[in-house]
Amino acid sequence: MPGLTMGDTIPDLVADSTHGKIRLHDYIGASWTIVFSHPGDFTPVCTTELGKMAEYAQVFAQRGVKLVGLSCDDVQSHKEWIKDIEAYTPGCKVTYPILADPNREIIKQLNMVDPDEKDSSGNPLPSRALHIVGPDKKVKLSFLYPATTGRNMDEVVRVLESLQKSYKHKIATPANWKPGDPVVISPSVSNIEQAKEMFPQGYKTVDLPSKKDYLRFTNV
Repeated sequence: MPGLTMGDTIPDLVADSTHGKIRLHDYIGASWTIVFSHPGDFTPVCTTELGKMAEYAQVFAQRGVKLVGLSCDDVQSHKEWIKDIEAYTPGCKVTYPILADPNREIIKQLNMVDPDEKDSSGNPLPSRALHIVGPDKKVKLSFLYPATTGRNMDEVVRVLESLQKSYKHKIATPANWKPGDPVVISPSVSNIEQAKEMFPQGYKTVDLPSKKDYLRFTNV
């Protein structure tokens, strides 16, 4: 995939936002951060998504995660749009900043350009993209959806927890994993003594026809 992708350091952008001018690396600091783009202000799916982000803001905050949105309209448009977002999702406040990108420069640097969608002037529009960025400022995971498909915030929380656990421990999460389920010990933990030292809570090795002891489940 051309442009910014997993493992890349996110650009240290400076942009106007609903919270004033923001330098992205300073905003991220030593936190996990979710950077998400939207095709445009006052559009239906985006309004529902930003409302859900506001609804889940405390869930993300409990996990030490900051949020920052992005749309190609200007700051004043964002501020007017927030009124609609909060009205659609009663009881929620948009407390995270939304970056402005009227010149379509940030979406290019963040690899968030929709390949097909254009505005009435023929300018590129953002895709429905989301990057999860680690404390090291590197992109750990990206979602890229078309404008027609809204994101599932429970899935964002699920993959975030998986990333945070694997960042801290030598583990991976199996198919259909949910927070609270057992995880698998990384193959890089190569022997029994190392596994016992790293996972003193214990683990269970699955008995497979190959008799290879590579599928080991534990709780962290």
